[in-house]
Amino acid sequence: MSGETICLLFAAGLSGGFIDAIAGGGGLISLPALLWAGLPPQMALGTNKMQAVWGTLMAVRKYAKAGLVSWPQVRLTALITFVSAMAGAWVVTLISNAVLKMIVPWMLLGIALYVLLSPGLGKTAAHARLKIGAFACLAGGVLGFYDGFFGPGTGAFWALACISLLGLELTRATAFTKVVNLTSNMASLVIFVFYARVHYEIAAVMIAGQLIGGRLGAGMAIRHGAPFIRVIFIAVVFAMVAKLLWDQIS
Repeated sequence: MSGETICLLFAAGLSGGFIDAIAGGGGLISLPALLWAGLPPQMALGTNKMQAVWGTLMAVRKYAKAGLVSWPQVRLTALITFVSAMAGAWVVTLISNAVLKMIVPWMLLGIALYVLLSPGLGKTAAHARLKIGAFACLAGGVLGFYDGFFGPGTGAFWALACISLLGLELTRATAFTKVVNLTSNMASLVIFVFYARVHYEIAAVMIAGQLIGGRLGAGMAIRHGAPFIRVIFIAVVFAMVAKLLWDQIS
């Protein structure tokens, strides 16, 4: 790799980790950077999972130190998410996900508009609609499988589920989301490593950026709270919708 490529990949890892720690969607930056560096699509996906795991791990550590992660509450969901994500990553090697490519942008657009038009959403804790066991089975099973099978917008789906079904305030919902995102990323990574779809040298460059970006992003989210997360969340989801629709058109 040239020095210019190394610097750009490091910057992509840093900015992707920063955005991912706050609202998810860091793959909007990191995955195109990997494709630009010349990696084949499947190798780019595997390498992206490898570098994303470390940024998310740093974000989880930061949220946990701030006391925003309730481990008894999240552990069952994380376990089910891990198993479901492995299943999703395995199934995607067998069948096409073309249908999801068509419908997911519209689902994300609905989430963005709902959050945009609900200024009080997630500002304070609310009454939980599901007990944690039922939530773990439903959200962990469905969203874990989805992240392994396809992935775009998983963080947005998780955040909305945590707020609407568990009644979490937005900052705690984001912390919960990072933990389960970490587990589904790790599960998917197991499959990519098994099929030799990871470029470790490129991943190492981006991981260095991810560790810094994940720490900075989580710190900003903790410091500024729900209003800051909400703005970044809406912006990232709209950006994901635009990219996914553009991919369909082009």
